[in-house]
Amino acid sequence: MPHFAFYCRDGENGPALRERTRDAHLAYLDEHGGSYALAGPLKQDGMVIGSLVIITAADETAARAIFERDPYFEAGVWQSIRASQFDALKGEWVGE
Repeated sequence: MPHFAFYCRDGENGPALRERTRDAHLAYLDEHGGSYALAGPLKQDGMVIGSLVIITAADETAARAIFERDPYFEAGVWQSIRASQFDALKGEWVGE
């Protein structure tokens, strides 16, 4: 099944929105963990500036449906989001 990568950059209210919705976000990830190949914060100089989320789904529409129910998305944590199909070919995450 294909993977879809969501590269998300926080808006200026990102830190406050993250703090307010973090527990709900983590609960959502736990509940839907089977759909996530990878999820975690992007950092610059030790500060969280966004997220990288890779979802396994039949197509981009299905991946977006999962992604857009995330409490961080619903709260508007991310100011910009880029989505692309992602095919892992090499590296320790794919067993090499």
